Amino acid sequence: MKTGLMPEGATTAPIVALLDAGAEHSNAEVVRARAVAEPLLAGELLDTGENALSHADGVAAILRAVGSAQELQAAAYLVYAADFLSKPEEVVAKAFGDSYASLVTHTRRLVQLQRTTRDARLPADRKHDLRAEQTERVRKMLLAFSRDLRVVLLRLASRLQTLRWYAASKQPCPQELAAESQAVFAPLANRLGIWQIKWELEDLAFRFLQPQAYKALASALHETRVEREQRVEAARATLQADLYGQGIAAEVQGRPKHLYSIHKKMQGKDLSLDRVFDLRALRVIVASVADCYAALARLHEVYTPVPGEFDDYIAKPKPNGYQSLHTVVLGPDGRAMEVQIRTREMHEHAEHGIAAHWAYKEAGARGYAGVSAAGEFEEQVARARKAVLNQLLAWERDTVQGAEGGPVFDDRIYVFTPQATIVELAAGATPVDFAYAVHTDLGHRCRGARIDGQMLPLNTPLQSGQTVEIIATKEGGPSLDWLNPELGYLQSPRSRAKVRAWFNALQQAQTIAKGRDLVEKLLQREGKTALKLDELAARLGFKGADALFEVVGKDEYSLRNIELLLRPPEPVVDENELLAQRHTRSASSNRGGVLVVGIDSLLTTLSRCCRPAPPDAISGFVTRGKGVAIHRSDCSNLAEMKRRSPERVIAVAWGGGETVGKGAPVYPVDVLVEAGDRQGLLRDVLEVFAKEKMNVVAVNTLSMKPGAVKPRAGGGDTAWMSFTLELSDASRLAKVLRDLCAISGVRSARRK
Repeated sequence: MKTGLMPEGATTAPIVALLDAGAEHSNAEVVRARAVAEPLLAGELLDTGENALSHADGVAAILRAVGSAQELQAAAYLVYAADFLSKPEEVVAKAFGDSYASLVTHTRRLVQLQRTTRDARLPADRKHDLRAEQTERVRKMLLAFSRDLRVVLLRLASRLQTLRWYAASKQPCPQELAAESQAVFAPLANRLGIWQIKWELEDLAFRFLQPQAYKALASALHETRVEREQRVEAARATLQADLYGQGIAAEVQGRPKHLYSIHKKMQGKDLSLDRVFDLRALRVIVASVADCYAALARLHEVYTPVPGEFDDYIAKPKPNGYQSLHTVVLGPDGRAMEVQIRTREMHEHAEHGIAAHWAYKEAGARGYAGVSAAGEFEEQVARARKAVLNQLLAWERDTVQGAEGGPVFDDRIYVFTPQATIVELAAGATPVDFAYAVHTDLGHRCRGARIDGQMLPLNTPLQSGQTVEIIATKEGGPSLDWLNPELGYLQSPRSRAKVRAWFNALQQAQTIAKGRDLVEKLLQREGKTALKLDELAARLGFKGADALFEVVGKDEYSLRNIELLLRPPEPVVDENELLAQRHTRSASSNRGGVLVVGIDSLLTTLSRCCRPAPPDAISGFVTRGKGVAIHRSDCSNLAEMKRRSPERVIAVAWGGGETVGKGAPVYPVDVLVEAGDRQGLLRDVLEVFAKEKMNVVAVNTLSMKPGAVKPRAGGGDTAWMSFTLELSDASRLAKVLRDLCAISGVRSARRK
């Protein structure tokens, strides 16, 4: 049986009609594309050995024969020319537009995937699982189809042209290529309803895979072909005339049987060629189901039915929805003839599957599924596109179910968006995984999901072919529950990583906000609010303000470092020298005040917290920039500083000058008096100080009503009085405190 170009004007498959968005294009587009490709392809060979330009010509001719648009025929040249351009997508987009560039990109990517898969060979000592290899290729096809319907049609035409070249050139076709054509490309063409390509792919693959069986069958059929065709045409005309005579409006077609189809039937049913009844086959297409049974009754009246060769697929359709009446009858010459009877609707379904939807045919005049449209038309195209994708999903399931023991590949599923875009996910994926696969932001805002129109929990495992619609909030983030593996919200490691990244970013933002608040409060205390934060961070060695805030917020960087940077340097005592000399020598003299042991004439200050005065036991504490602070040895503040920095405590003593008399130094001492408030109380207290010749330099009094503080016995108002005295000798206070306590109404008198 010869193969060659299919006749132009052949019935256009619905999938081709769907792609025919450029019916108004002239042939100029194809001519221009070929002119661009010719200098690039003329002297080049493909990896199969074909001349690249001749191959592109053949692909364009096949596409023209199945009724495709001029745009797709032009793309056949550009796809191959792109292999010889340095920046093919940019060049094609500039010269022909983005649509062509997209087609070139996806087709080249699919070709590369196919080559990679085909070239991946297992070691010779292991048997290669052809079914697993087929499944992987089917998936690659499926993904390419979801991006652009035109890609698959280009690949089918290219494969058919390659097989034709091997047949015409008498070159041996690689077995892997022929097997792939038979197991993957021909079934794909079948699913898409492109019968012209489907049967020729099957016959050519059969020719290369089983050359002896092919030649024997072709020879047997060739001997009787003319006679067989004459008998089929005679039977067709006779039956159609008879049915019209009975009032049944019917279209009767003669259906030739292709080589590979005959071979499969002979092998599958163990039949000889003369037992293949549908070598002569008729198809009767009528208007209604009632007409189907009326035509069957008339057929059995005119011809003799063959026992056991009748099937009623109308009353009991096949699982894929196929419906027809099948019968085998003996013609006037005594030879068997198969007849199929169906309605027009059944015929459309049988020829093109559920993809042969009226929406497909309407889409043929207005665009393909890769082109956005509005309103009802968009919905029609989406439904039609989903129908074909479901066919491919069903084909994949059929492919993987064939291995013994169940599926050989069940690690991936394919589900649809409401716009019929396919999304590939890991098996067991949930609606949350789906949302993250579509877009990260959609995953974060996901709050619910409709699966095939039904609201279901977000941890529901998805199945191939389902349509998923995500219900999302305008703002928001993921739930921590999604990271709990026991709850089953996420199956994809990629989705889990996106959820963790969101929470990490949230935690980082909170830490930065905390650090910013601490730094800004410090700047307010230091009066440096005008300082630029990025400049401050740079001076401290950070790349930016947020980096500084983050380490401050984590308590990994002390604010003391910022204080030291902000405060101007002051003259300071050399602490190391001071500490090194703390016990070296004692001063021989002091001009009064305090002597620091080992160092003469060192700056000292009396601490206000405890007001030390001779002869109090005292200790010194080395400060930053203010010399040595003198505290009473029993001072609570000194005890705390000694706990934190014991190395700063230093021995001190009162100076050896005059301690009494006119030239003796004086020291401020605070005295606190608590008494029942009465008239003349302050006068009585001051008289005690005057009697002892003590100079009062400050007085502070406070009177409180009963209930403001816990009242003492006797009730009445309470007076609190604080006096600052100047003394040269603190030992004189003991008598003064006794005299104060003797005053009427005084409850206590003590040194602060």
